[in-house]
Amino acid sequence: MRGRSVSEQRWLRRQQTDPFVAAAAKDGYRSRSAYKLAAIDDRHDFLRRARRIVDLGAAPGGWLQVAVARAPTARIVALDLQPLAPVGDAVILAGDAFAAGAAEQLREALGGPADAVLSDMAPPATGHRATDQLRSLALAEAAVDCALVLLAPGGTLLVKLIRGQGEQELIQVLSQRFAKVRREKPPASRPDSSEMFLFATGFRPLPEVGRQDAGFREPRLPSIPT
Repeated sequence: MRGRSVSEQRWLRRQQTDPFVAAAAKDGYRSRSAYKLAAIDDRHDFLRRARRIVDLGAAPGGWLQVAVARAPTARIVALDLQPLAPVGDAVILAGDAFAAGAAEQLREALGGPADAVLSDMAPPATGHRATDQLRSLALAEAAVDCALVLLAPGGTLLVKLIRGQGEQELIQVLSQRFAKVRREKPPASRPDSSEMFLFATGFRPLPEVGRQDAGFREPRLPSIPT
């Protein structure tokens, strides 16, 4: 602890006493967040039925490990700016999930529409609660935009969000395009954390006529400042 800031010392103590950190090391997971996806899948059993899965912002790979293990025959495509070691037969793409053309790149790698889009993305923490929450919202909104382009009818979206400003509005948007939207707080999500997960099922694409009449265009996926 010597020479570290108070916040760094607090984080280290929490890591040392966190049972999910110890379990991840024992079970070979690259991050404790693997247990968040595993718990949500235990409850809803959606991964094994998916034929094509997208993992946005996949590094360091904990969610990808769970997806590969639970959907061994699925075509799984992961995308992240950070280097990511191979996980099974998953296709790993290096790049910005929100750069122009990213959706087309993902769709080509999938070979068809996705049955599930996953996003555990989080912005680098600034320590300023309002700023961090708004950046988390921007990432969640961009993940939603990507899912609306990639998902097959009936598909599933699981996306992380820090609770706060814009939360209800995002849920309302999802409710218009998905049959059901649930809030999830798995046990591995720390009780003192404001994070939650939106689990949206039964994707309803816009009819082709409606898309044209509404002037529909594929969302431009913006770069999120860090």
